[in-house]
Amino acid sequence: QSYCHRLQHDMYFLTSTSRLNEQVVDKIVLQLNRVYPQILTNEEAEKFRNPKASLHTRLSDLLKHLQKKGDRHCQEFYRALQINAEQLFNDLPSRKILKTPDSTEIDTDKEQYMLNDRGPVFFLACFSMAAGLALFWYCCNSETQVVGRARRILGFSPIIIGRHVRNICLLYLEDVSRN
Repeated sequence: QSYCHRLQHDMYFLTSTSRLNEQVVDKIVLQLNRVYPQILTNEEAEKFRNPKASLHTRLSDLLKHLQKKGDRHCQEFYRALQINAEQLFNDLPSRKILKTPDSTEIDTDKEQYMLNDRGPVFFLACFSMAAGLALFWYCCNSETQVVGRARRILGFSPIIIGRHVRNICLLYLEDVSRN
């Protein structure tokens, strides 16, 4: 896809409200005017930096002017946009099309959102459910000796459970097993 077609595709995105502010547009125009190869002449640069015209009008005129000049001029605009507004450059619709050319690929932005839309409460609920089911299965199995295995499990957990809490749990399990 040529840079002119990409610029035509991105034109609405770039000219919509609050995407580019005046300072960034002025920096882009100055870069196109001063950097080799000179894309804009001094008169053209003054025209696109005129504060009397609205920012939307100046930006629209600049983009149309660059499209008429050719692919090289549009490419230099993209380079200036990348230097002066990198976040906006990365969010361009044409860049997203270039990143995912095949429709069968997974869109990582959507996939990341889908994986992260559940909060920590969901994780804790799932973890509690799994731990509860495991404890239920362990305690209800008639073939196992609860006290012996519980003593081994609690014996290896002095870091997780304090010593006093562990002793209370062991005493309770021994008392339950006697009854």
